[in-house]
Amino acid sequence: MNEQTTARRWLAAALPKAAPALATSTVLILARIWNANGAEHSIGNAVLMAVLAAAAAAAGACASVGPSGDGVLAGTAFAASGGLALAGVAGYADGISLPLLLWALATAVAYGLAARHWRTERREAVAHERHIGERREEHAHVERVEALRAGAQIEVAREGAAYATALAQAITARAALPGFNSAELTRAGLPELPAIEITKEN
Repeated sequence: MNEQTTARRWLAAALPKAAPALATSTVLILARIWNANGAEHSIGNAVLMAVLAAAAAAAGACASVGPSGDGVLAGTAFAASGGLALAGVAGYADGISLPLLLWALATAVAYGLAARHWRTERREAVAHERHIGERREEHAHVERVEALRAGAQIEVAREGAAYATALAQAITARAALPGFNSAELTRAGLPELPAIEITKEN
């Protein structure tokens, strides 16, 4: 069971790292299949892919312009433009050298962009974990202080109860002695019990 869980975690962590290479490799394979099925030296197919790549690049440029530009949409459009350009060249060219060169270049660019995104995500995750840790430490400190305060109040209450019990026993024992004058004791006043102050922190 633990091996399956470890394998799943490893696969979930490795899949995003392999996604750029898988995407560019898929485009290259499909373009070469297209090449073998009639796209080689086809001017019409090359023009179509060039127009689609230019349109995707224009859409990415429009999406990134202005203060309300959407970076995710722009990145997606530019990625689509690059993929279409790679597919057009790989489908049109008769050799494999140029498509492989473009595939390697596209894969390197994709990993460069993905690495920047991964760094940002890692930085945000570390900041979140640090914030959670600080909040945990703060709550633990407050709980420790409250526990110490409650313990001190309980101890004061116990001492007060023990003092009151001892005082009552002393008065009872004194009353049993001959010559005890309760009026004199009342006139003198009983000793005060220690005050128990309970404070509550807002």
